[in-house]
Amino acid sequence: YEPGTVLVFGGEKEVTVTNRISDHRVAGIVSTNPAYLMNSHQEGVAVAVALQGRVPCKVKGRVRKGQMLVTSATPGFAEAATKPGVGTVIGKSLVDKTTDEPDIIEVVVGKH
Repeated sequence: YEPGTVLVFGGEKEVTVTNRISDHRVAGIVSTNPAYLMNSHQEGVAVAVALQGRVPCKVKGRVRKGQMLVTSATPGFAEAATKPGVGTVIGKSLVDKTTDEPDIIEVVVGKH
């Protein structure tokens, strides 16, 4: 998976790309530079999924700094949520995204 891709638990492997809005199965975001790689001894393809910290994230639509993000119907992307359900939040935006075009922004994961 590309860095910034939003993943959910499920599929043929442990995780797969999201494709539903506000999915409760949210697992995290593919990291670019993990400080610690859990389960690095596991066999197979290792995917560094950010569970906490600052990480780039694929986002569609406009987002305000501090706004909570949830999974999107666009595969691998997050989107802003005004009233997210329990267990659906991926993280919070660290920047204002003022365009509707898909982009990668910095988010904080694990502090919501």
